[in-house]
Amino acid sequence: MSVARITEISATSSTSFEDAIQTGIARAAQTLRNVEGAWVKEQRVRLDNGQIVDYVVNLQVTFVLDDATS
Repeated sequence: MSVARITEISATSSTSFEDAIQTGIARAAQTLRNVEGAWVKEQRVRLDNGQIVDYVVNLQVTFVLDDATS
């Protein structure tokens, strides 16, 4: 039996939502072990003078906790 934890992260890209998602997942995988999946909770854009300057995503990342050792 395994136990998982969900943590929320935010990632930004000046290119696209897809790039922001890829960046966020790649960064989470560098820090967290056993990343199993992610859910895009929110997408939004940042504007400057009516132009999109950043694509922002909030992700909920699921990772399986290591087994406890005796």
